[in-house]
This record gives sequence, structure tokens and C-alpha cells, in this order.
Amino acid sequence: MSESVLVPSDRDVRGTLDSPDSDTCVVACPPHPQMGGSRTDSKLRAVSDALDCACLRFDYGAWDEGDGELADTRDAYAWARDRYARVGLFGYSFGGCLALVAAARESKAGRPPFAVAALAPAANITADIDAVEAIDDIDCPVGIVYGKRDTTVDAEAVAERVRARGGTVEAVGADHFFVGQTTKVAETVASLLI
Repeated sequence: MSESVLVPSDRDVRGTLDSPDSDTCVVACPPHPQMGGSRTDSKLRAVSDALDCACLRFDYGAWDEGDGELADTRDAYAWARDRYARVGLFGYSFGGCLALVAAARESKAGRPPFAVAALAPAANITADIDAVEAIDDIDCPVGIVYGKRDTTVDAEAVAERVRARGGTVEAVGADHFFVGQTTKVAETVASLLI
């Protein structure tokens, strides 16, 4: 069961809430919107299907060089925190970087997620939106899944920092798009959030 959601924000942030009858929700951040990333991305849908809780998949508002998209992520997280006892964060690619940075900023504000997971996260979007630097400020379990043959983003840089802080890192034999491995990868990501 899914329902449409309009996230309160200064921007137009719309989402789909899957399996809303739960006390736990994972906010799922899509890949780069200028590269076709949206809440309907197959990896986001597969992770939502693999979770045993609610999942808010959302679309970012109008392109804003990363800053607006980070604000959208934090707004979606705030929406979920108002409704669920436990809230986690997940993102794929561009969204993976945003999930990690949002987790760090929410941790510093005293509102950490119960866990954060990223699939093939970009190392950074701007100088101020840097997943590698954000890792040390995250106050919850952190997990990363990435493809060993990924040439699209520098997920290994993020993975190295996650390993150094004692987080979970899963490397799979795949490129950035995990062709033919979506269900397997989604189950691995979901296991990091349960």
C-alpha cells in the first residue's frame, strides 16, 4: 500500500509513502535529478520493497546545485520524524551523499537517524556537501554498498572513511548501476537498516 505525500517545505517536495502502517520509516533519497533520478528509481523501489517498515521515497524540488536538494532531504526527514518513532536515511548515488550529509547535520542537531545507508554514494556534491567529511559527525550506524567497478562516482573514498569509523561496507562485483543485481543489492542495503 502506498500513499502520496506533500512534504512541508519552501520548495515543491512530493513523495510516495510505502507501507505507512509502521512505527519505523526510512527516508529514501533519489539519484541526481538532472540525470533522471526520482522517487520511482528502481533501486529506491527495490529497497522500499525489501524493508519491513514504511519508506518515504521523494522527489527533490527544482534543481538548486545541491543546496536545495539537501534542504529537501532534511525536510523529508523532519516530516518522517513528526510521524514515526524511528527514522532512518537511505540514498543512492547523489542521494547517497545527501543521506550521509543530512545524517551528519541531523546528528549535530541532536536528531540522529537510527541508521543511515548509502548505495554507491557520491563522495561530494559541493565543497560544503561532502559525504567523506560528514562520516565522522554521524551519530548512528553507517553502512555503504558499492560496486567494485564503479567509475561514475568515487564511492570507495566514502567506503574507506566508513571502514575507518567502524561502519559496515559491502563491495559487490558491479558498476554504478548494479545491472541484474537490483534485488540482491536492495536486500543488502535493507539489512543495514534493520
